[in-house]
Amino acid sequence: MSIQFLVAFGLALLISLFALFFVLSRPSKERALLAEVAQSGQRAPVRAARSWINLELISKPFGQIRRFLGGKGDPAIARGLARAGYRFPYHVDLFVGAKLTLPALAGVAVAAFVQQNVVFWFIAALPVAFYLPEFWLSRAIQKRREEIRLALPDALDLLAICMEAGLGLDQAIMKVGGELAISHPALSQELLQITLEQRAGSSRVAAWRNMADRVEVESIRSFVNMLVQTERFGTPISKSLAIFSDSLRTQRRQQAEENAAKTTIKLVLPLVFFIMPSIFVVTIAPAVLTIMKSFGTVL
Repeated sequence: MSIQFLVAFGLALLISLFALFFVLSRPSKERALLAEVAQSGQRAPVRAARSWINLELISKPFGQIRRFLGGKGDPAIARGLARAGYRFPYHVDLFVGAKLTLPALAGVAVAAFVQQNVVFWFIAALPVAFYLPEFWLSRAIQKRREEIRLALPDALDLLAICMEAGLGLDQAIMKVGGELAISHPALSQELLQITLEQRAGSSRVAAWRNMADRVEVESIRSFVNMLVQTERFGTPISKSLAIFSDSLRTQRRQQAEENAAKTTIKLVLPLVFFIMPSIFVVTIAPAVLTIMKSFGTVL
């Protein structure tokens, strides 16, 4: 019976998580707004993606339940979702709704399929189902940070080219954000977010530092500090961008070489516990069987 419960519980979690991820991954108003910003800096028209799923409508029941219970939006959840690329208020309601729905589904699965040790399985299932969205959020944040870190050298090269062609820094950032919308969407959203904040009245330095605080990537923070220094002292930005881009590529190559050097050590345990025993069985087992057969015939 425990196997049936595990199967049912796993299916319930997979269906709920698939529905949550499918909803969150659909094009939203934020992407449409960023597409309009990119379109204003390009000659070719950019089609804003339209979603056939109304995220606000789906999140309204969860928001009404939260308001009925007297709860307020958790700033930590909002910041975490913003770091993962989900910045609208209904994303918070959907995330909180997932944390409420998954334990309920786990409890239903326990009540429906478990007949022995119900209390134990109930206590074990609820915390796992409740913290599963947190695990997904941390994984999504790490994945997005890695995408931004890997995309930064290409963006800096393109930004330096745009500035050498005669564009200002703000126009170059908007242009690069529009050009990277397909190849590097995460970094494109962050660059276009800078443009939106400046249009809303925020200063250039404040918008840059807000991006560094949202992303929390060391290379992005160094890039923002470099822009602040060049803005303060009036040094040529295009040359600074080229030098900084070369240093980032060197760091990425060195990190790749370091990861390649670690593979020999990481292969020791699989070799010892999985590959070597099978090799011993294939090579030595026939000889052992032959010797045992020979000794049996002699005796």
